[in-house]
Amino acid sequence: MNLGSPQFSNAELDDLARSQGCLAAWRQALAYNAVSALAGVTGDFAVAFHEPGGRTLMAVDRFAIRSLCYRVDAGTLRFAARADELADALTEIDPQAIFDYLYFHIIPSPRTIYKGIFRLPPGHCAVFENGQLTVAPYWTATFEVQQGASFGDLKDEFRQLLKDAVARQLDGSKAACFLSGGTDSSTMAGMVALASGKPAATYSIGFDEQGYDEMAFARLAAKHFHTEHHEYYVTPDDLVRSIPLVAAHYDQPFGNSSALPAYYCARMARADGVSKLLAGDGGDELFGGNTRYAKQKVFGWYDHVPARLRTGLLEPVSRSSVMNQIPLLRKGASYVNQAQVAMPDRMMTYNLLFRLGLDAMLTPELLAQVDQQDPSRQQVRVWAQARTDNLVNRMLAFDWRYTLADCDLPKVVGTADLAGVAVGFPLLDDRLLAFSQRLPPSYKLKGLKLRWFFKEALRDFLPVDIIAKKKQGFGLPFGVWANAHPALKALAADSLYSLAGRGVVRDDFVKNLLDQRLPEHPGYYGEMVWILTMLEQWLAVKAPRFRLRG
Repeated sequence: MNLGSPQFSNAELDDLARSQGCLAAWRQALAYNAVSALAGVTGDFAVAFHEPGGRTLMAVDRFAIRSLCYRVDAGTLRFAARADELADALTEIDPQAIFDYLYFHIIPSPRTIYKGIFRLPPGHCAVFENGQLTVAPYWTATFEVQQGASFGDLKDEFRQLLKDAVARQLDGSKAACFLSGGTDSSTMAGMVALASGKPAATYSIGFDEQGYDEMAFARLAAKHFHTEHHEYYVTPDDLVRSIPLVAAHYDQPFGNSSALPAYYCARMARADGVSKLLAGDGGDELFGGNTRYAKQKVFGWYDHVPARLRTGLLEPVSRSSVMNQIPLLRKGASYVNQAQVAMPDRMMTYNLLFRLGLDAMLTPELLAQVDQQDPSRQQVRVWAQARTDNLVNRMLAFDWRYTLADCDLPKVVGTADLAGVAVGFPLLDDRLLAFSQRLPPSYKLKGLKLRWFFKEALRDFLPVDIIAKKKQGFGLPFGVWANAHPALKALAADSLYSLAGRGVVRDDFVKNLLDQRLPEHPGYYGEMVWILTMLEQWLAVKAPRFRLRG
C-alpha cells in the first residue's frame, strides 16, 4: 500500500523525532508511506492522524497492545480506542460475532460484537481517503534463523535483552509485577531487581481449591528474589460481586476466565500505591512454552510415514469399528484420524463448542444467521501469513494473533485499567521479539521439551522447582465453585436462562448443562458456563434489548 514518495528510513524517522517531536515525526512520515514508516516503529501504540481535507491514517502495534476501532458512516470515518464508544442506539449486535465468541471465547479482530464496527488487527495500518478505507499489514512475522551462534553467546545476549526490556518499562514509580509462580512472572520479579537495583513488589492470587492454587510457587519465587510480596485469596463471593463489573468493563464480550484473578491482583497492587505493573505475558508464545506445540509436533511425525502405508493400511484400519473396542488401539486410531486433519484446524479438534454440538446448544434462529465455517477460514488466513517453513515457528506466529493480541493482552490491559493501574509487557519488547525470530526452532522446542532455551539460559537465575513446574497461571476454579456455592450457582443459572431468553442458546441445553454436565465434570463444563455467563452479563449492561427471537 504505497501512499507516495518520498519514504523515510529508520534513521530519518529518528532525526524527525528528535527535531520535531514524536507526534510531528509520525504525521510527516505516515503522510508519505505508511507501511515503510511503521515498519521501523517500536513499542506499543495506537495512533490515528487526520489531515484536514485529506487522508486519515491509523495504526496499532505488532501485538495490538493498544487497540483502535473504527466505523465508516455515510462516507465519514470515526475511530476510538473502544468499540462501544462508536456504537449508538441503532447499532446492531452481530450474530456472527456471538458465534465467534462461543468458538474462540473472545471475538478476534477485525470483527467486533457490533455490526459495522471493526478493530484494527495487530501490525496493521489503515488509510481512509476519498471515502475509501484500505487496511493492510505493515509488519508480518518473519523468521530468519541465526547461523553459527553458540549457546553461550545467545544466553548472554538474551539475558541482557531481558534486563534492558524490563528497565525500559520502569518509570520511576514503585517497581512491581504480577507473580503467578510460573516461569515468566518469576523471571519478571528477578529482572526487576537487576534493572532497578532493588527488590520488586510482587502481587499474587491464590484459590482455596485443590489443583488450582499456585501460591506455593509464587512464595518460592518471592523468597528467592527477596521481593516485597503481597497475596490475596479470591473467593466465590468475590466472583459474585465482581463478575458483572468485569464483564461490563470490556467493550465487547470477553471470556478469558483469568480476567477475574488478574483484576484482583491489580486491585491489590493499586491499593498498595502501585501505578504500573509489569506482566510476564509472551514468554510461551515467543519461546515455545505451550503444550500444544509439542502435541502438534507429535502429530506432524505422521507426515513422514510413507504415503502408501498411510492410505493403504493405517487410515482404513483407523476407521474400523474394531479399533474402538480396545483402549490402546483406540488411541492409535485417534492419533491417525487427528493427524490427517490439516493445520491449523487440527488444533480445534477439541473445541468445546463442537464437542457440545451446535444443534444441541444453539437456537435455529442463531444458526440461521451465522457462517459456521467462518472461524476456520479466519484461522487458515492467519496461519498462512507467517514467513517460515517451520511448524513450531508458524504456531508461535499464529498464537501472537489469537493467544496474545486477541486474548491474553486484552485480559491484562482491561483488568489493570479497571483497577486503575497501567501495565507493561517486557517480554514483548521489540528487541526480544527480533531475538526470538532468529533463534533456532530446536531451541524453542528441543525434542518435546518446551521453551528449552529460555529455561536453560535462566537455569542459574530461577529456582529449579519453578523451571521444572508445569504451566498453570491464574486458572480459575469457576466450575467447581459454581457447582457448590449457592449465590454463584444462582448468578450462573440466571445468566444462562436469560441468554436462552434472548434466543442464543436452547433452554433444554441450559438445563442439561447446569443440572447434569456441570455436576459430573465441573472443571471441564464449567468453562462453557463461564463463557455464557460473561456473554449475558455483558449484554445485560451494553445491549439489554438484544433478542434473536420474540
